[in-house]
Amino acid sequence: MRLSFYQPDIPQNLGTTIRLAACFGVKMQIIEPCGFPLTAKALKRAVMDYDNLAQVERVASADSFFEDAEKLSERVVLFTTKGATPLQDFHFRPTDRLLFGRESAGVPDEVHARCEGRVVIPLVEGARSINVATAAAIGLFEALRQTEGLTTFP
Repeated sequence: MRLSFYQPDIPQNLGTTIRLAACFGVKMQIIEPCGFPLTAKALKRAVMDYDNLAQVERVASADSFFEDAEKLSERVVLFTTKGATPLQDFHFRPTDRLLFGRESAGVPDEVHARCEGRVVIPLVEGARSINVATAAAIGLFEALRQTEGLTTFP
């Protein structure tokens, strides 16, 4: 299971999701370019004291991301508000890459079209969307729950 973020544009959300991935023991991918300078120093600051747990990979482009997923036979599952299966009805696999779009614009249509699965987190009528870090936490937990990937802590 991997958490993947397409060209994130809010540094604080990226830091939150890096810590989320670290705490659940999953790899995280950042598909560049980011909407802010992502220097090695900025990444280290975002990881904070989770650098021993965080598994962060920077991916040069969406093309590279999808080529690698295809090579490894990993399915890309996009979390989106458009034309998607409700989270509770989607069946995750342990090798899925959970993809989240930019906070400001989601993903472009060509990225949307390349994803094998599309998931929506149901919200009350009139609510447009939730914070991407919150969506990632909800989506990752459900995917790990379904695939028995949750770690049991003493």
